[in-house]
Amino acid sequence: MSSLPLAGVRVLDLSRLLPGPFATLVLADLGADVVKVEDPEGGDSLRWMPPLAGAQSGWFHALNRNKRSLALDLRAPGGAAALLRLAGTFDVVVESFRPGVLDRLGCGWEALRAAHPRVILCSITGYGQTGPYRHLAGHDLDYCALAGVLARNGPPEAPLPLGVPVADLAGGAWPAVAGILAALVRRAANGEGARVDVSMAEGALALLAMAHGGAAAGEPLGRGKGMLDGRRACYGVYRAADGKFVALAALEPRFFERFCAAVGRPELAASQLEGDGPRAELEAIFAGRSRDEWAAFGRQHDVCLAPVLDPLEARRDPQLAARGAFVEVPTPWEARSMPGVATPVRIEGAAPPLRPAPRLGEGGEEALREAGFTPEEIEALRASGAIARPGA
Repeated sequence: MSSLPLAGVRVLDLSRLLPGPFATLVLADLGADVVKVEDPEGGDSLRWMPPLAGAQSGWFHALNRNKRSLALDLRAPGGAAALLRLAGTFDVVVESFRPGVLDRLGCGWEALRAAHPRVILCSITGYGQTGPYRHLAGHDLDYCALAGVLARNGPPEAPLPLGVPVADLAGGAWPAVAGILAALVRRAANGEGARVDVSMAEGALALLAMAHGGAAAGEPLGRGKGMLDGRRACYGVYRAADGKFVALAALEPRFFERFCAAVGRPELAASQLEGDGPRAELEAIFAGRSRDEWAAFGRQHDVCLAPVLDPLEARRDPQLAARGAFVEVPTPWEARSMPGVATPVRIEGAAPPLRPAPRLGEGGEEALREAGFTPEEIEALRASGAIARPGA
């Protein structure tokens, strides 16, 4: 028996692009059997977005290892009915359409629940299934803007987009994983399915929980005015002698005192919380050594100091390498191994599989057979245009 914690859990994934596929990647890495449902005409549009890593996108490979693909057109004759039947053999259905799309196809939550009372449906949308914005289009930047996250990022003059998709991942994918696992635990207790409603805007808002608590105690919420946004000299980014950067995060007085003593300026510790702190002095101090020299200094003195690495440099970092934070996935159909980032949920004794992202439709007919579809029924779906042959 597999030691992976989600072995035996089956997930039917209708989502595309980033939030849903990342959530189901986590589930797949933890042992779930994930079947990705894609349109036969091109599949998930992420497959074709540059940068291509050969036949298809490096982004697609990064998010879809350890999955199978079913090329099923939900609008073709028999497509939606096939999906509704399929769902009965899965524990979880994940989707990221706008609210109401699955209902119009006849396989929304009410239809799923009526046909399969134990099924769990997780819907990931920008603004959730209810409220006046539920049908609005949007992307990560919009959700961060609405939640107040964007207003906290950048210099005082103007907010700046964050360099990572915070709402998609921290606001969408991870809440989806948590909601799915919670629903599975509850179903094990009472046998009931559940609707998991994930709003990426609200997920982004949750990142400001501490900031709102601070505001209630009098801390300003404005950009450049909080403890963690670089205003304080003890918590910021500094340029080193070689033009690279280091991050000092000595918030607690004991760490800042230790840092000041280690650089031979113990008197600076007393002004840590006076205004913005001794910023000019620290800028001059950091300009005296290279980034890597400061990295070694931080490890030696244990003062919450780290080098600012670019993503490729991070791949060579000894700590991340020792933890197995990066993986190489053998991908014969690209004639190479594809690099990836390991799922950060580590469970002792449970090693994630490393199966390549599927070609369009690869493993889909197998999933139909597992759901009880006969060869004749599969051929009829193919004749109607509802499914395509693998790789077609």
